[in-house]
Formats: sequence, structure tokens, C-alpha cells
Amino acid sequence: MLIREKLEKQEHQTLSQFACFSDQSKGRPRPEKKCGIRPEFQRDRDRIIHSKPFRRLKHKTQVFLAPAGDHYRTRLTHTIEVNQIARTMARALFLNESLTEAIALGHDLGHTPFGHAGEYSLNQICPSGFKHWEQSLRVVDCLANDGRGLNLTFEVRDGILKHSKGKVHPFVGNGGDGPNTLEGKIVRAADIIAYVNHDLEDALQAGVISVSEIPRDCLKVLGAKHSRRINTMVSDIIYQTQDSGQPWLSMSAPVLKATERLREFLFEKVYENAVIKNEFDKGVKVLSDLFKYLTAHPGQFKMIAGKNKLRFSIAQEVCDFIAGMTDSYALKLYQELFLPTPWD
Repeated sequence: MLIREKLEKQEHQTLSQFACFSDQSKGRPRPEKKCGIRPEFQRDRDRIIHSKPFRRLKHKTQVFLAPAGDHYRTRLTHTIEVNQIARTMARALFLNESLTEAIALGHDLGHTPFGHAGEYSLNQICPSGFKHWEQSLRVVDCLANDGRGLNLTFEVRDGILKHSKGKVHPFVGNGGDGPNTLEGKIVRAADIIAYVNHDLEDALQAGVISVSEIPRDCLKVLGAKHSRRINTMVSDIIYQTQDSGQPWLSMSAPVLKATERLREFLFEKVYENAVIKNEFDKGVKVLSDLFKYLTAHPGQFKMIAGKNKLRFSIAQEVCDFIAGMTDSYALKLYQELFLPTPWD
């Protein structure tokens, strides 16, 4: 028996009936020979970690654009925190940890430079619109690995595509628009738990808000410290889901209400803060100007992007190129194209 087969057998012996088993995956877009050692979802996790789009996340904005401070979150550290929270819940609920990890590590691969400012900018100007969760799937399907894609399993691709909530989707539960697997639902919840807590901590560090502004009722239920709030949210989901005996996530009413109120507070006081909004608008302009210039100069675009020929329309190619940029590269290219260079 192969090592992979032993590991797959072990999953059936130890995981919950609601888990997604590796040997029952719906497969990949392009069939390929299975690994003798690693189950399918573990292979997906490894492919994501070793990809170039994953490495670029370390220089992409979470909330604070191109932060100079060492301790502000980036898109990569956000991804790592989501991954750790999701794995904790998956392990406690006896779900497939490798599948959970693959979805968590790949969920934000399509995010633009300058965070949601970049996403807003491309959505306004790209003919087909732009959503980072759709772009994340596009990255793993046809942009990563020098255009060959990562050929991930259906379950990982589904979790990546359906990880985002926006302002209106349910935090937990069995929403029809959510991922097909419970592991995917866990990543969706972990994403909120991570950013609600670390964006609050970053905003406090930046002086955008003060502790006294945080709703007292939220702190009373969730805890006054960063680690306590995460522990409260994660533990509550684990115990409530475990006790429900249903294939979806549950959260107690008091913790859910406090979490959603804290999220609303962040939208009001941080994400829509005048200082941050000013930088947001600058990021929007940078990417809008880059898009307009590069689509109007396809020859120069191919030279800058290192392309001999285009696979898609010029608008789609430029959109993909800009979405893949780091903050620093976008600013550098903007300076080269639009700002005069002092004569040496």
C-alpha cells in the first residue's frame, strides 16, 4: 500500500462524517497521475506555497498602504493568520486540515496592490469588472506557473472562489452562496476573525482609533485583549458547531452579535476613515492611470510585462498584470511612466 493510500485510509478512520476526504475529491481540471506520498489536498497546499503569486503577497497592502512600519499586517501575514485560525477549527472539529490549509493559503492570491483600493480601481475601469475572489481563482487556474496554472482540485478552487463575504453575506451558517465543503466554510469564517482582530490592532497602533472608541459591549463579550477576542470567537464556533451536529458552522447569539458589531465599527471608523480614505483615493488613481496608459500602448506593455504575445485581450492582460503587482512595483512603474527623471 502506498503512503498516500495509508494516509487516505487514516482520514476515514479519524475524521468527522462531515469532513471532505482526499480520496473522494471531484478531481482536477486536467487529470494527472496521483502522488505516491501526498494526498490530493496536500499537493494543492504545496503548489500554492511554492508559487510566485503567493510570495508576492508579502509586499501587498492589507489596510495601510505600503506601510513603512515593520509590524503592520501585509496580505501575506493576513493569509498566515487566516490559515492558523482555520486549521485550529478544522483540527478541533476533525475535518480535513490539508484542504482547509490549501484554501486558506490560496484565498487572497488575486488581491491587488493597495488592498481594496486596488480592487475598487480595477472594478471601475476593467470592462469585465474585477473581484479579488474571482481573480484568485483565475490566478490558480491560468496565470500562475508561467501561465499553466496550478491545476488544483475542485474543492480547493471552490473554497477560494467562495471565501469572500462582503458586507451582506452571513458570517457562519449554511448560506447557499457559500463553499460546498465545511472546510471552505471554516476558511470563510477564519478570514473575518483574522481581519476583524488584526485590523483593529493595526488601527490602534497607527493611532487611527483609540481603545476608548471601541464599543464597550463588544469588549465585554469578546475580551479586552487581541488574543482573548480571537480565542472567544474560535472557541465559540468550535463548541457551537460540535454541539449542533449539523454540516455547517454555528455561533452563539451573543458572540455573533458582538463580532458583527465590531466589524461594523471597523467599517465606520477605520476602513472609511478620512485619512485612510485619502490614501485609498491615491491608490485608485495610481492603478487607474497605469491601466489607461498600458492598454493604450500595447507594444510598451508587452516589453514591460516581458511578453512576446498576448493570450487574452489587451484589457484583460493589463488587468491581470496590474492585479499581480506588489505595492512597491506599482509605485515604481508609476514613477517611471508619469514622473520626470532628474538628469544625471
